[in-house]
This record gives sequence, structure tokens and C-alpha cells, in this order.
Amino acid sequence: MIDWLLRFVKGIFIGSGFILPGVSGGALAAVFEIYERIIDFLAHPFKNFKQNFVFFIPVGVGGIFGLFLFSFLVSFALGEHRDTILWFFVGAIIGTLPTLWKEAGKHGRLPKQYLLLAASFALSLAFLLFGEEMIGSVPQNFGTWILGGFLIGLGIIIPGLSPSNFLIYMGMYKDMADGIKNFDLGVMIPLAIGGLLSLVLLSKIVAWIFNKAYPTMFHFILGVVVSSTIMIIPFDAHYTFSYVLVAIGMAAAGILLGWYMTSLETKYEK
Repeated sequence: MIDWLLRFVKGIFIGSGFILPGVSGGALAAVFEIYERIIDFLAHPFKNFKQNFVFFIPVGVGGIFGLFLFSFLVSFALGEHRDTILWFFVGAIIGTLPTLWKEAGKHGRLPKQYLLLAASFALSLAFLLFGEEMIGSVPQNFGTWILGGFLIGLGIIIPGLSPSNFLIYMGMYKDMADGIKNFDLGVMIPLAIGGLLSLVLLSKIVAWIFNKAYPTMFHFILGVVVSSTIMIIPFDAHYTFSYVLVAIGMAAAGILLGWYMTSLETKYEK
């Protein structure tokens, strides 16, 4: 029972990675030393199926509970204090960048990786800037919610990647949190389908890519993360002197959270 409860609590924290920007479900799974088992189960689902299924039941239940819990908090915060909370999210993502940079270079760093990072940043930023009107006009329907779930699934497959900032930019984040909070099946079902598709289809592919070209893949991801973080900064907020102080404080708090979460991953990494 104690072991079951511990896995349930681990699931709650991993579930927070599905909803909190700057927090990666995959990174937290690595912190709790179950990431390799998750990927192995996804890549080879029929290998030791019964044992793995029983092992992950409390993790999955805890993840769903954590998803609902943090959806309530995020939905309220974004509804009442959108710009302030966005600064906190920006800080949380910034706090993870030093660890992501270190992770990207742990197998070495060649000049071509620097070039790829710059190209990834420039191209993704240009796409986000010039595609903002197009993306913002995309209706939130069954298909786009599947895409949202697909992005969330990547947060499990790729440790350190937090897909929530992409969802914020796409204008889906607040509605996603509201949908989960209100148990809206029109949002939850396609999110679940997208997440499962991501996990099933990409677990083997991502594992193969990282095995063959780890630094290249991670530098590409890092460039996209930086550009998408810039795009969620609330430049249109009403900045008074007092609000600037609040924004700085919230960003600093977010940086500390992001740094702490990634430092846990580093500390407990096998």
C-alpha cells in the first residue's frame, strides 16, 4: 500500500508537467526514476505487459488527479491575473534553459550544432511572428485539440521539454485548462487521443533519433523553446512602475521554480 501511494504521489507531480509551463512531465518521471520504464513500456508494450500495467496504474491515476488539480489553479489564475501569471510562466521556462543547454551538450557540441540552434531559433521565431494571425484564427475543434494532446505527449517522451508554452501561444492553453476543470469531454477526449497517438507513434522514433543524433535533436528543440518563450511575453500589458516590479517578482519566482525542478532532475538522474 505504501509503495502504491508513493507511485500515486509521483503521478500527481508528473501530471503537473502536463499543465504547468516550464515543468516537464518527462523530466519529473526521470527525477522519480521511472522514465526509462515508461519509454520501455511504450516502445515494447507487450513485453512484461501485466507487470508494467499493474505498476503504472497508481502513476496514471495520480497523473489524472494532478492534471485536474492544477487545471483548477491555472484556470483561475489565468482568468483573474493573465499577464501576471504569464510572466511567472516565462520565468519558469527561463529557469529550465541552463539545464537544457547543459543537456544538449552532454555528448559534445560541434559548430554545426551552434548553427542549427541559431537557425532553429530564427526560423521558428519567424514562423511564430508571421504565422500569429493564421494560428490565432484556427478554431478550437476536435482536430486542433488532438494536436494539443499530441504536443502534451511530447512532454513525456522528451525530458525537459514543456509543451505548454506552445499551447499558450496558440491560444489553447486557458481553454484547455477550463475544459479539463469543467470535465468537458469535447476537450478531454481529443486531448487524450492526441496524447496517446504521440506516445505510441513517437516513442520508438524519438528514442531512435536521440540515439543517433542526440546533440542535433536537442539543439533544434532548444531553439524552438527559446523562440516560443519570447512569443508568450505579455508585451501588450499596461506597465506601470508598480506592475513592472510585480512582473519582475513573478518572473524571478518562475525562474526559481524552473531551476529547482531541473536541478532535481540533475540530482536524481541515474
